[in-house]
Amino acid sequence: MPTFAEIEGALERLAIEVPSWAYGNSGTRFKVFAQPGVPRDPFEKVADAAEVNRHTGLAQSIALHIPWDEVDDFERLRKFAEGLGVRIGTINTNTFQDDDYKLGSLCHHDQGVRAKAIAHMRRCVDIMDATGSRDLKIWLPDGTNYPGQADLRDRQERLADSLAQVYARLGPHQRLVLEYKFFEPAFYATDVPDWGTAYVHCAALGDRAVVCLDTGHHAPGTNIEFIVTQLLRLGRLGAFDFNSRFYADDDLMVGAADPFQLFRIMYEVVRGGGLDEGSQICFMLDQCHNIEEKIPAQIRSVLNVQEMTARALLVDRSALAAAELEGDVLGASAVMMDAFYTDVRSDLAEWRSSRGLPSDPVAAYRCSGYADRIVVERVGGTQAGWGA
Repeated sequence: MPTFAEIEGALERLAIEVPSWAYGNSGTRFKVFAQPGVPRDPFEKVADAAEVNRHTGLAQSIALHIPWDEVDDFERLRKFAEGLGVRIGTINTNTFQDDDYKLGSLCHHDQGVRAKAIAHMRRCVDIMDATGSRDLKIWLPDGTNYPGQADLRDRQERLADSLAQVYARLGPHQRLVLEYKFFEPAFYATDVPDWGTAYVHCAALGDRAVVCLDTGHHAPGTNIEFIVTQLLRLGRLGAFDFNSRFYADDDLMVGAADPFQLFRIMYEVVRGGGLDEGSQICFMLDQCHNIEEKIPAQIRSVLNVQEMTARALLVDRSALAAAELEGDVLGASAVMMDAFYTDVRSDLAEWRSSRGLPSDPVAAYRCSGYADRIVVERVGGTQAGWGA
């Protein structure tokens, strides 16, 4: 097994984007629970994200969601972020809240509705130009609830045409990142339900169209690391949305339900070169903290990814390859389990301390006074929330 010192170089390259919406109020369809000190605008969301990075050194960028994070001057927001040591990352589109999109957006049978959705996505590229962002992420709620509600093939043709129009607006250093989801809010047929559909559309668009894998967007029992392997092999894995799920798209803290799955995923990332120098994969959290405190939950989440990445890097790949070639099933399994069960927490604490970071980021945040300060300062105005 490699030593911790031998994996530090790869570990240095791990960066985890945090989502602006994680810092606002969120909940279930039954109740949204408000918390004191929640941001009232995108600038305060950026400030909270910068606090996560200050304590972990892992979260150098923050993803925005449009129109939730609209501001009058995105250049000013970019400079504000840079002044706090972070940058604006992925720009996420939203075609799932307007009444016009009840029957779809890019796949809608009405050309006017499709044009509205395309215009929104082009507007998001304008924002990318102002913020220096590389990735336009598209997740579509498009789909149908009943057989016969719409022609499935026609919807795919409209989707391909709409995506091509959006793709044509990208600059030479920008990417279209297409996300898929097994179900919800459509329950009979979702227009981009799986990695294969997303891949087919991206391959047709061009080299700067890549797939986003959300760890909560699969049927129960799906081998997610197999999908990771395939997309890496095909050169089309562009982004991760990390969260955790017990039943469906729960959006819980990454690693909460199945840390071993997260370890297996990160091993395939390592095996496939996803942490190599020059890798273009964007690792991002996609979580809504409904009952836990927002900032500590984000800190804990990025640390969970870092810990499982470190364990994945500790897999003795030479011993594993030898066991595989010898048909040593139990020996190969033991190599994987030895790495998974290795406690790297003290090594990571020393790693952080050696880089001027707190050895215990959660405890450091608790002692920083930041939480008390934002409760006092953020009185009045309208708190941000999911969908706001």
